[in-house]
Amino acid sequence: MSKTRIAVPSMFPGGLKAQRSGHFGRCDVFTVIDIDDDIIVDVSILNNIEHSEGGCLVPVNLLANHNVNSIIVGGMGMRPLMGFKEAGINVYLGDGITVEDAVNSFLKDQLDLMTTDHVCGGH
Repeated sequence: MSKTRIAVPSMFPGGLKAQRSGHFGRCDVFTVIDIDDDIIVDVSILNNIEHSEGGCLVPVNLLANHNVNSIIVGGMGMRPLMGFKEAGINVYLGDGITVEDAVNSFLKDQLDLMTTDHVCGGH
């Protein structure tokens, strides 16, 4: 797997023990995890930016500008999914209550890539 930078939408204050946020676009923060050869080498917090209706690409651009190449979410709409695809960021459907749960599932290769069949309505 080599080097990966994953973002997980999180409740404040973020970090591995933080609760995952159910809505990536309106999460408090993103916990950003750097992984090298399946080992967590760094954990940082990135504050989310407020966005108005239709501004679903704001978080996409924020994460792309911070060199994130994967995100673990509970779901999202078509527009942000397409935005992540265009930015070259893999979108994984995650499980677990904490950020650490989601990352551990990722490290065990237990997460599926999100497809258009998984999108939420109303976004």
